[in-house]
Amino acid sequence: NIGINYGQLGNNLPTPQRVRELVQSTTITKVKIYDTNAAIIEAFANTGIEFTVMVKNEQIHSLLDTHAAQKWVNENVACYLPATQIRTILVGNEILGNDDQINGWIVPVMQNIHSALVTLRIDNQVKVSTPHSLSVLSSSYPPSSGAFRTDLVSHVIKPMLQFLSQTGSPFMVNTYPYFAYKSSPLNITLAYALFLPNAGVVDPKTKLRYYNLMDAQVDAVYSAMAKLGFQDIGIVVSETGWPSAGDPTEFGVSVNNAMVYNRNLIAHVTSMGTPMRHGKLMDTYIFALFNENQKPGPTTERNFGLFKPDMSVVYDIGL
Repeated sequence: NIGINYGQLGNNLPTPQRVRELVQSTTITKVKIYDTNAAIIEAFANTGIEFTVMVKNEQIHSLLDTHAAQKWVNENVACYLPATQIRTILVGNEILGNDDQINGWIVPVMQNIHSALVTLRIDNQVKVSTPHSLSVLSSSYPPSSGAFRTDLVSHVIKPMLQFLSQTGSPFMVNTYPYFAYKSSPLNITLAYALFLPNAGVVDPKTKLRYYNLMDAQVDAVYSAMAKLGFQDIGIVVSETGWPSAGDPTEFGVSVNNAMVYNRNLIAHVTSMGTPMRHGKLMDTYIFALFNENQKPGPTTERNFGLFKPDMSVVYDIGL
């Protein structure tokens, strides 16, 4: 259940064929990309590796048209099956936010894409979802207090959860303990963020004890869904990771911390669930496959990769 995010914001990245060979040399079984790059999808044909592809944010509005959605599915998904095992289509990336118009597009486009899959009779093998940041929550601590933003609940979140429940699709969330630690290093210990031994934090309502921040973040989402009556939807962690280099002002950044986080992450998510979903393993996608030199923002943004562009390891996490 370990996947990798294969971003392409670099001008020095290896060819898709070389990336395929690299991934095949690891134990990674799932790859997620941020578009429908034909060269990448074709390169992974007949490898048995499961693929997640994405409708880019700027494409979403055009797929409000049902015929356009059918054409998009035909040209970007169906034509590659079954050679490339595309299993999930994501509508945008962290698109849900403060723009009511864009918020209103998400669920109708998810429905249009699903309808296209039904028409092609591949809806049982290809699911539709969209990844969220934790900013869709108005409260996340303690985990039992998890709740969705009230401005999103009625017209976006509830219809989306109904869609996910009806189609057997997961709720996908990007969780980054690193960013929480960076923003509040006096209140969050590094051990708690890195899955290292610590005394844990008890949720006063459930009495569950949390020994790592990612479990707490995920269970906050489970709590938020439960408050709206949805307890049957699974969660996929669509992004998580830790930077290996950054600016001097960025707390907690080092090669060792990145290695410790991802090693402990893998050990944790492949052996147990969260306190609220004990024993329920959760698909988790590490961010990212490569350091990407064209990503904007602080230095950390360009240093989340497990590998350098020459395919040498930044650090070894046992994959």
